[in-house]
Amino acid sequence: MYMDMMRSTAMSRRSALMGGVGLGAAGMMGAAPAFAGGHAQGANVRPLDLMDPKENVYAFAKLWFGLGEPVFGAYHGVQYALIGKNRLKPVFGYVGGGHMQAKILDNGHARIRGKELGLFTDLATGDILESWYNPWTEENVKPFNFFNDKVRGELGTEMPKFQFGTEEDEATVMNEADTLGADPNGTIPFLLPWQRFGDQYILAWDYAHEYTNPVTAAKWPKANTDPRINPSEHFVFYTPQNIMDDRDAPSAPFHSGFFRQGPWWPWMLMGGSGVDGVLIGRMHSYKITGTLEDYPKKVLDYAEKHYPAYFDPADDWEDGFPIGTWEAYARDMPPEVGTE
Repeated sequence: MYMDMMRSTAMSRRSALMGGVGLGAAGMMGAAPAFAGGHAQGANVRPLDLMDPKENVYAFAKLWFGLGEPVFGAYHGVQYALIGKNRLKPVFGYVGGGHMQAKILDNGHARIRGKELGLFTDLATGDILESWYNPWTEENVKPFNFFNDKVRGELGTEMPKFQFGTEEDEATVMNEADTLGADPNGTIPFLLPWQRFGDQYILAWDYAHEYTNPVTAAKWPKANTDPRINPSEHFVFYTPQNIMDDRDAPSAPFHSGFFRQGPWWPWMLMGGSGVDGVLIGRMHSYKITGTLEDYPKKVLDYAEKHYPAYFDPADDWEDGFPIGTWEAYARDMPPEVGTE
């Protein structure tokens, strides 16, 4: 996921990483990637106290991020277009991943850091799209692949609220369905809807945003589809109970269903098309439990070529702020107005 790949120029970043894993790279090149694989039960076992916010912070950080070395994760699936009352139609694949790391602080909070990558693929070949034919506007457009190397922040014992858009936009409370009855302006403890089923913990995690579109019609009339946007993402996690309860295990594997809905992506250039639609995605999401050979190969190949910094370790614990595709698009894409 990271590590300094200053190896022989005849060796690719991924092959250096893979070789490092096999040779115990932690002693050779600094931080080596962790993979949440097989597990021998340790002696320090204690079931999660699901009514303690600090225990929830610990469990969530261990699940999604890992409390030791950074851990790779990935996702892959399909996005569908919904227009009016028509049936959903698949339009392109959605793949990517990241490497994440967390540490528990003395106050029970968790500092987090990592990098993430989101790409779009051809449904027939699985290749990363460099161009996509938009059937509604009948033009070829260039997908906006998303690389964020500054996933940073701190997870506390209160349920997170994220402020997107402008100061006038209402902050989004995470897992709103499980905080009903709490004062939205007061303190909502970080208590997640964990459940025990057999030998698994299961967990739901979601958000539903609505805020001012940073890709404005004044600057990007074709990329802007509405003054406001409302993306949401929804996860259902499954993770082994024995590993989550083992306090000596720094990371727990998971498999997750990952569902996403939102407006047309800005790169689709649907502004002014008159086609009012919604994108709905269903993806698999998971921690890599073997080696990087379990990672979607075309994602790794593309990252090596276009985003080599993706494999380098995050090297600071600075404060950060989540950034989405619309924010990145407005940051990175030149305005359409006044350009050729």
